[in-house]
Amino acid sequence: MIDRRFRRRAAGWGAKALLWLCAAAVSVLLLAMMGYVCFRGLPGLSWQLLTEEESVLRGTAGILPGIVNTLLVIVLSLAAVLPLGVGAAVYLTEYAKSRALVRAVEFAAGVLSGIPSILYAMLGALLLCGRLGLRRTLLAGALTLAVMNLPAVLCAAQESLRAAPSSFREGALGLGAGKWFMIRTVVLPASLDGIVTGCILAVGRVVGETAVLMYTAGLSTAMQDFSSLRSALRASGATLSTVLYVYARERADFAAAFSVATVLLFITAVINLAASVMGRRSRRG
Repeated sequence: MIDRRFRRRAAGWGAKALLWLCAAAVSVLLLAMMGYVCFRGLPGLSWQLLTEEESVLRGTAGILPGIVNTLLVIVLSLAAVLPLGVGAAVYLTEYAKSRALVRAVEFAAGVLSGIPSILYAMLGALLLCGRLGLRRTLLAGALTLAVMNLPAVLCAAQESLRAAPSSFREGALGLGAGKWFMIRTVVLPASLDGIVTGCILAVGRVVGETAVLMYTAGLSTAMQDFSSLRSALRASGATLSTVLYVYARERADFAAAFSVATVLLFITAVINLAASVMGRRSRRG
């Protein structure tokens, strides 16, 4: 009896130590990668690099157009994918009566989430840039990225809605609330963690995507005209990920490439932190 209890405790200690070891290994690996990128990229960062555009005639190097284009693509893609993804998840979870329809949509979302991004790039180039006449613009790139991220946002929001306790729904309905009022005031706030997670996943994929934007948004590193909403939507240009590709692959300028990668890391960290803070404040409110 004592030996069996000791073996059980030893197995528990061993499993806990193994889990701690795995967590430590992942943390060290991620910190090492981030530290190496920052170590190589921080020396090349300067105010001129961040606030000017590249010009061969003036002899200046800058990534300001890439930063502006990246932020614009993030805003446009999230504005397109979040209402569609969350709305579809709410319908499938709360309103859909046909289980066959729900299973079919979930299967399609699972298949689409595993498709390589180059296929979405071809779809965006042929359909949005060609057939719909958007040409190679930031709007076409953002819409293509929205389609690419829709399955991930849909699945994350759907799982979060399902995880909301049924007692919340029953209590709200029992107090006389309508179904939409119950969803808007009870279910969605309780599911905010999953929605924020889907938003973070979408932002990470938007920031790091290269193939889609090369085919649909262009590779121009010049500052575009953003004086009006129409001109901003019709602008063409490279985001930071494509600028990074140009520096590393086309020019073999790895010092500048690591500097761009450092800026990408910083932008991603700031957006993720902001999304987490907004999620916590919404839950408290």
